[in-house]
Amino acid sequence: MSVSTFFGLETTLRGILAHQQAIDTTSHNVSNANTEGYSRQEAVLGATDPYMIAAGIGRTNIGHIGTGVNVEEFARIRDQFLDLQYRAQAMQVGEQETTARQLDQVELALAEPTDTGISRELAKFWSAWSTLGNAPSDPAARQALVDQAQNLAAAFKLVDDQLTTVKAQTLAEYGAITGAGGDVELIAKEIVQLNGAIKAFVSNGDTPNDLMDRRDLLLDKLSKLGQVSVTDLGTGSIAVQFGDAALPLVNDTAPPNWPQVLTAPGGKLGALIDISKAGGTIDQYRTQLNAVVKQIADAVNTFHTSGGGPAFFNYVAGSEAGTLSVNATVATVQTTTTGAPGANDIALQIAGLRNGTGDKLYTAFVTRIGGDVKNAQRGEVNANVLLNAIDDRRQSVSGVSMDEEMTSLIRIQRGYQASARAMSTMDQMLDTLINRTGSVGL
Repeated sequence: MSVSTFFGLETTLRGILAHQQAIDTTSHNVSNANTEGYSRQEAVLGATDPYMIAAGIGRTNIGHIGTGVNVEEFARIRDQFLDLQYRAQAMQVGEQETTARQLDQVELALAEPTDTGISRELAKFWSAWSTLGNAPSDPAARQALVDQAQNLAAAFKLVDDQLTTVKAQTLAEYGAITGAGGDVELIAKEIVQLNGAIKAFVSNGDTPNDLMDRRDLLLDKLSKLGQVSVTDLGTGSIAVQFGDAALPLVNDTAPPNWPQVLTAPGGKLGALIDISKAGGTIDQYRTQLNAVVKQIADAVNTFHTSGGGPAFFNYVAGSEAGTLSVNATVATVQTTTTGAPGANDIALQIAGLRNGTGDKLYTAFVTRIGGDVKNAQRGEVNANVLLNAIDDRRQSVSGVSMDEEMTSLIRIQRGYQASARAMSTMDQMLDTLINRTGSVGL
């Protein structure tokens, strides 16, 4: 069986069209080199099905002749294992960044060491008792003591109020992210929409690479908020499990299962929960601060009441730092248990509490917060270093390299030129066949 004279023309046309599509794909890569979440694409070329011809009249053996090239698929270059690593590390980054940021606010609330911190106010308070011990009958010294005691109570209340504010801000941030119109809901809804679009394309034999890139980018962002687990449903659609939620956040094209209760989701939300929950980080700090206030107030009251006077400080049990107040007045300040004029044994005993248990408890409180902040900051730095390392590996696979694309462009261009040259040759052959056959000798 003979082959059509125009057979070679069709073969070269396929080569031109295939290389044109490959050039378009390379141009798309170059255009999106700086697009967040974009994955490099590649036009995969493959030989088209050969044309079977008989080797000769009456003979049974069959020969094959090539029919050219075609684009088999536009492959999205992506490594799923690196995606898993990236999202797991992004969760750690979200958790460490949030913890460091919130604890930094707590550290700022302490204002240590500064002239307005509790340490300085405590030192002034003990010094006021020492001054009163040197002049027990001096009304000015008594007034200075009462004023400084009020300043100390106000300093403790300020720190307690600021801790309460940090907790309230943390709860508000958690609510904004997880509530209606928050980041979790918006991301989930968009993933559902993308699931539907991708599923429709895949069912028609297409591969919507750019839509898949957008969905993967959303999963990357979601992973910073909490742990993400993705299940491929085999239809182009996915299911997404978020944190420790009872139901999948996204399941194919169904509406998102949100809101749900989270207890330990990891990521940014996990850090916000740990800081603001009952018995969490802020509550532990407040409990420790209350213990400091109770120790100082009880120690002062014990000596002060031994002289027959009232308790020097008042407070409400369980919220000592926020309710501490000065009960004694200038007239009721006790300096002695003997009642003798100029006696100062109580004043000296209270002044001797400087650097005692109360001061040490407060130092331990400040040291704990400082240590927690440093650990969180160190964890943030380490987590970001690891995330950047994983991202570099992922970009080496999925990212667009301009040098590599330019090399590929030159290679494809040469293939295009070769196909075009072959077509020109076929055209000249056909021109000779059609226009010059039978014109021999003319």
